[in-house]
Amino acid sequence: MHDETIHWQQVEAAFSKQSVHFDEDDRANPILQQWRQKIYDHVDSLLKPNSRILELNAGTGIDAIRFASKGHFVYATDISEGMVAQIRQKISKYSLDENIYVRQISFEKINQIEEKFDFVFSNFGGLNCIEDLKKVTRHLPKLLNANGIVTCVIMPKIAPWEWTWALKGKLKEAFRRFKTKGATAKLEGEVFTTFYHSWSEIKISLGSDFELLKSEGLGIFAAPPSALNFNSRFPVLNRYLNIWDKYLCKKFPFNRWGDHIIIAFRYQPTSP
Repeated sequence: MHDETIHWQQVEAAFSKQSVHFDEDDRANPILQQWRQKIYDHVDSLLKPNSRILELNAGTGIDAIRFASKGHFVYATDISEGMVAQIRQKISKYSLDENIYVRQISFEKINQIEEKFDFVFSNFGGLNCIEDLKKVTRHLPKLLNANGIVTCVIMPKIAPWEWTWALKGKLKEAFRRFKTKGATAKLEGEVFTTFYHSWSEIKISLGSDFELLKSEGLGIFAAPPSALNFNSRFPVLNRYLNIWDKYLCKKFPFNRWGDHIIIAFRYQPTSP
C-alpha cells in the first residue's frame, strides 16, 4: 500500500480515537483555553459579519460552534470519522443545521467543494499532518472570494521552548522540528509523521496572490498546552515567560516563532 495512504489512515485512526475525549481534555487545559481565545481575537478582527467560513481539520466542532453562534456560516471539514460524528451530534443538539454543514474529507481534496467562502480557517496544527502545503493551498483560489482571508494556526520550525529539552539530554526531541522528512508523532496508540513548516514556507506555498496581513507567535518562551506540569511547578517563572510572550509575539522575528503561530493572508487575485 502507498506510504501516503497509510499515513492518512493512521492520522484518521488517531484522531477518531481522540474524538471521544477531545472536548473534555480541551476544557481541562487552561493554557489551551487562553490560546484559543487569542486565536478568536485574531480571527474576529478579520471576519466580516455573516461570513461564510471553510474550516479545515475542524475537529469536534468547538470553533465551528463558536463562529456559528456569532452569526457566521461554517462549512466544517475533517478527515476523521470520529471527529465528524462529534460535530454532527453538536449540530443536532444546538439546532445548527442552517449554520453549520459538516463533511468528512481530507484537506487535500477540498477542490471537490463547489462553493465560495469569505474565510478559510485551520486551527491547532492540522496542516502539520501534510508534508507539502501546496497540496492544500493550490485549491484556495478556487474556494475564496476576492479579498477573502486565510488564517492558519500552525506549528513552525523554530520553537525555543522545545530547545530546553536539550538541557535534559533530549537532543532529538529538542530539534525534531528541523528534520527534513518530518518527526514521528504518537497519538492514541497510532504512529504517523508530523511535518513542521517555516513562516517563509507557508508564505511561499500560497503564492503572490496572497498578501500577508499579520502573524503572531504562541508559546514562544512560555509553556505550551502540552507542558501543564511546568506551569504548575514553576508558576512565577511561567508568569514572567508569558509576559515576554505577550510583549514579543507580534514583533519580528518572534511573530514567526513558537509552539504554534497564527498567520493570516488576504486573497487578492492579480488576474480575473
